[in-house]
Parts: sequence; C-alpha cells; structure tokens
Amino acid sequence: MSAISQPNRIRLRRLTPSLTVVTLIGCALGGCAGGDFGRTRNNAVTDDMHRWIGVEATGSVGLKSSEFQLTDLERQLRDLAYPLIEPPHSRPLWKSVFGDYKPIASPWRQNVTYDRTAYGRLLIDEPHRSHTSRYSVLMDDARDDILRFEAFYSTAAKVIELDRKRNASLKLVSALEPKERADAIARMDENALIVQWVEQCLQRRVSSYKWALERMVIHAPDGMASGADMLIGELAAQTTAMAGSLTPVRPGKVLQVGG
Repeated sequence: MSAISQPNRIRLRRLTPSLTVVTLIGCALGGCAGGDFGRTRNNAVTDDMHRWIGVEATGSVGLKSSEFQLTDLERQLRDLAYPLIEPPHSRPLWKSVFGDYKPIASPWRQNVTYDRTAYGRLLIDEPHRSHTSRYSVLMDDARDDILRFEAFYSTAAKVIELDRKRNASLKLVSALEPKERADAIARMDENALIVQWVEQCLQRRVSSYKWALERMVIHAPDGMASGADMLIGELAAQTTAMAGSLTPVRPGKVLQVGG
C-alpha cells in the first residue's frame, strides 16, 4: 500500500507547478546577481576597470587613446571620476543589486541627450513615507557629490601638474620614438578630457538638483529646502572653481567641448 494517500497526491500535484516556478525564478535571480550582498562580481573588478573612461573620452572626439600603462594617480583619477559621471539615481535599486557594471557614453557623443528633469521626476514619483525623505535624499546626493568632488579635484590637480612636467620632458628625452611621443600626448589629452567630462557632469547635476528642488518646494514645501539650496549652491561654486583652475596642458590641442 502506498505511503501517500490519494488526497495528499492531489495536493502534491497542485503544488508542483508552483514549486517549479519559484525554483526557476530563484535560479534566474541567482544568475543575474552582481555578487554577494549586491557587490559587483569579482570578475568585473580589476585595477584598471575604469581605464575605458579615458578611451571613451578621446574616442568620442576623434582622438586616439594612449597605450601607456596607467600610473597610480591616473588610475585613481578614473576611479574617482566614475561616480561623478554616472547620473545620480540612474538605476533603480534592484539594478544596483542585480545589474551588471556598464560603461557610460561621454557627453560628446552626438546621440547622447541630457534630461535635467529625469532626476527630479524620479525622486518625486518614487513612493516615500514622508515628503521630508525626498529632501533628505536630495541633500544626501548633493553632499556626497561635494565630498567626491574634493577627492577628485585633489587627484586631478596632481595629475595635471605631472602632465605639465611630462610635456616639458618631451623636449629633453633622447632618441624619443614617434610612438612614445604619440602615446605621451594621448595620455595628456585623456587626462584633460576626463577632467572636462566630470566638470560637465557636475554642471548637469547642479542643474538637475535645482530643477528637483524647485518642484519639491511646489509639491511639498518644507524648511529643509533652504538646507538643500545651500548644498546645491556649494556644489555649483566648487564646479565653477574647478573650471577656472584645472586648465589642460595642451589647451590649443584638446578641444574644450561644450556639453
């Protein structure tokens, strides 16, 4: 006699399709996961994982990238640039956990469009338990950008200064091969364009934050708006200061492309 009664067999048959669906969903999510606890997979993390930023910057304006290896500061410049060129809240939460790391097109690509309202619309449309949490998110984003900017600016200033020395040394190096000279010039152009890329993205962020704050004041007025406005103003001032101090080593060669 079978150990499973007829009613139990019927219940098991009914549960089997549901269990199969749950199992398949679990496998699919497991295969898409970026890593444990939402971290990027180890095979996507390398020392030069942001090298593509320089390649994209020069390639988008018709220049060749350098084949020189990155110095520690140049690698740090690219690592610090990435969170500033990635649009804030450009991916929903589930993508930050399950999505893969992807390169970003430079602002000089002809087919890249910028929507200054996207950040604010996403912030307003997302469900929040309290309207003050929206102000908190905006203030946190602006504050984070200020901290990231300070680290990036410090590194960028060092890289540009070393590029000035590199440029001066080109006249002194004996038996300099044309390929070496071309790679040195390309690297200086890369570094300068990365700084300009971050500068343009920060200007866009300031514009997006201002648009979001203006709408939030209309949707849900709150005293926190003044604090948010001060942070946005500080970020705008820092961006303007960077534009006036970090000039390219080869201003006549590297294009000052508008965003």
